[in-house]
Amino acid sequence: MSNADLFARKNAATPRGVGVMAQFFVERALNSELWDVEGNRFIDFAGGIAVLNTGHCHPKVTAAVRAQLDAFTHSCYQVVPYESYVKLAERLNALTPGDYAKKTAFFSTGAEAVENAIKIARAATGRPGVIAFNGGFHGRTMMGMALTGKVVPYKVGFGPFPSEIHHAPFPCELHGITTAMSLKALNDLFKADIDPKRVAAIILEPVQGEGGFYVAPADFMQALRKLCDQHGILLIADEIQTGFARTGKLFAMNHYDVVPDLMTMAKSLAGGYPLSAVTGRAEIMDAPNPGGLGGTYAGNPLAIAAAHAVLDVIGSEKLAERANQLGDKLKATLNELRGVVPQIADIRGPGAMVAAEFIDPNTGEPDADFAKRVQTLALADGLILLSCGVYSNVLRFLFPLTIENAVFEEGLAKLGKALQAA
Repeated sequence: MSNADLFARKNAATPRGVGVMAQFFVERALNSELWDVEGNRFIDFAGGIAVLNTGHCHPKVTAAVRAQLDAFTHSCYQVVPYESYVKLAERLNALTPGDYAKKTAFFSTGAEAVENAIKIARAATGRPGVIAFNGGFHGRTMMGMALTGKVVPYKVGFGPFPSEIHHAPFPCELHGITTAMSLKALNDLFKADIDPKRVAAIILEPVQGEGGFYVAPADFMQALRKLCDQHGILLIADEIQTGFARTGKLFAMNHYDVVPDLMTMAKSLAGGYPLSAVTGRAEIMDAPNPGGLGGTYAGNPLAIAAAHAVLDVIGSEKLAERANQLGDKLKATLNELRGVVPQIADIRGPGAMVAAEFIDPNTGEPDADFAKRVQTLALADGLILLSCGVYSNVLRFLFPLTIENAVFEEGLAKLGKALQAA
């Protein structure tokens, strides 16, 4: 079967709303490489959108899932529980930031984790309001879209959205938005739109994912914590894309002298198997009544087994340290290219959560066309890249942290070639 034949079948059988970047179909994958149905090889710098920090088909993850497959595949935790769920909750309670009693609930997708974090926050505070940030991405469900600070393509044609959701600008030095400006906007919200005593939670990504890999400044995070404490608002850290060693620490919040009240996790938690989690202060997590949380597939035993193996691999293979090494090498390569690629306006991100932002050097305006050209040229040369950003002018790099040195160097060479050719 050829890629062209499969694409024709895809177009006939599946809706256009499920956008697909690559024009080929994967047949097999291993660590940081995959091969399509025609035998072509690709280096994966996308990682299934930050899902594969431990790589494709890590042998320890695969072995854990196979062992669970031989035991049982489903009981619905809410009907007949299993110890592995409880053990993983105990591990996340111990590993997540915050020296206080915690509890964890599991779900299937990142959007589900976000939805349930909002439910928990509202139940715990008795308040309806939620504040999110421009450029933030929190999912494609109705609440997820309402929280997401980007209209195209996520919100077009899907409203109305849930009420009592408000947005403030996210600090971004490159685009002239300072911490002080963001904090003023929050205070303006409290004066013009919603009493802070009606706000249940403020939710943010410590490093915005789809929004462009903008890093929340330390003083901004500290100010948010102070603001939340002042008004009895819960601080929710969305670590769905930043978690599990990607930023050079197990969680991005470990970079701050601030702890959240609730955290959402998914993506690389289970190395490619559908699993998400909400971890938070025990008394907050206990606010919903029995039956208020859960889901038929929430905490699936196969995904739980994978997550245990993922945490083991992150520790034994020192993937947080590896993320810093890989990220430093990538940033050095990109900085060397700035002399011959004037479109590179910024290189940023902690650990291996790195992005390059492009502008038109003549006008200073965001250059989405250049980012697209680089992505297209790289893909034609066998390197998979992802774009992001409110202006679609950012390339983000989400290769597995287990990538082999030789493959990583090959990928960097392909990236440099595409940047210069574009």
